[in-house]
Amino acid sequence: MRIPLAERMRPRSLDQYIGQQHLVGPGAVLRKAIESGQVPSFILWGPPGVGKTTLAGIIANQLDRPFFSLSAINSGVKDIRDTIDKAQKQQFFNRPNPILFIDEIHRFSKSQQDALLGAVEKGIINLIGATTENPSFEVIPALLSRSQVYVLEHLSKTDLVSLIDKALQEDEYLQKLPIEVVEYDAMLKLCGGDGRKLYNILELLSTDASADHPLQITNELVSEKVQQNLAIYDKGGEQHYDIASALIKSIRGSDPNAAVYWLARMLEGGEDVKFIARRLVIAASEDIGLANPNALLMATTAFQSVQMIGMPESRIILSQTVVYLATSPKSNSTYVAIKKAQEEVQKSGHLPVPLHLRNAPTKLMKQLDYGKDYQYAHDHKGNFTDLEYLPKAVSGSKFFEPGQNPPEEKIRQRLKAWWKDRYNY
Repeated sequence: MRIPLAERMRPRSLDQYIGQQHLVGPGAVLRKAIESGQVPSFILWGPPGVGKTTLAGIIANQLDRPFFSLSAINSGVKDIRDTIDKAQKQQFFNRPNPILFIDEIHRFSKSQQDALLGAVEKGIINLIGATTENPSFEVIPALLSRSQVYVLEHLSKTDLVSLIDKALQEDEYLQKLPIEVVEYDAMLKLCGGDGRKLYNILELLSTDASADHPLQITNELVSEKVQQNLAIYDKGGEQHYDIASALIKSIRGSDPNAAVYWLARMLEGGEDVKFIARRLVIAASEDIGLANPNALLMATTAFQSVQMIGMPESRIILSQTVVYLATSPKSNSTYVAIKKAQEEVQKSGHLPVPLHLRNAPTKLMKQLDYGKDYQYAHDHKGNFTDLEYLPKAVSGSKFFEPGQNPPEEKIRQRLKAWWKDRYNY
């Protein structure tokens, strides 16, 4: 099986590395650290496909250090401890520390990051973490304080064109094919500054070239060929939101099979489990609400759980939650209520609070009738009193309408008994 183009073209030295000149160009901060041999633990923060993993490998190779790599997607605490044990066994006298590279370190839970902390503090390893998320929010403070953070940027147009030309000239397969790039724009637009995705596009296009069939790459060809065939789950692009939308709409439509399928698509595409869990919390309130109030508790617990557990086990928690939400009765009554109330505020402005509802902590406020005639509900039969709680200008406005389901039907009956004709429930 042929190795993918992105892997075949992976640079082995800083001189071959394209992009990030603010970090590895002549005299830049990271290049000077590498050349001095004194590389601290650090975190590379930047978008996908800009060379984070490649840079970590180059550093280990250039410094001639043992190199260990873990992916936060499928590594647990045991994997971390086992790897640290292996690294420790390779420490001899004055030999420099091994390097441990953690890809997508933002996916590690607190307990997983804690497992790294001791080894970093004791100098057993030099940690290099790679993340697409802001490490200030995703990396525990203790680990962050012991690491430098280097920010990587999207590859520039010049960088991307260089990658294409370099592959056509140097790759063992592509250099043998009659391929001419007439237009670069469509490839650059579709890759979104992601070098790995750019190579995927170029490799896909090259399948149409042969010794007897020269290939001219134009914007039109790229649009036709790539958009039909390149199935990439792009966490920052349109498909990311399309699939997230499909998940939520499947839950809203009470189809657990479709919901689990779209969940699987997100997980297999490398989506952050916390992003998924946040969407489920919203769906539990917006689409299920009072029809099953436990749904919000379930989704909130799931969000807390995935932060503690991490992948791959979090997929089970998310699956349980998705199925529970999809099979729950549905109601958007509270969503509609707040939407109507906000529309009223925007229309009528910020109306004054009725005097009897105002707080009266001072003597002057009491003299101005703040709090006058307020009736404490708990002093009345059934803990209810027929008091006006809305501003006079919008008195009688009904924003909340109970949904058509057993729990909210009970709410409707209570409201009818309390408010009689005021709100016409």
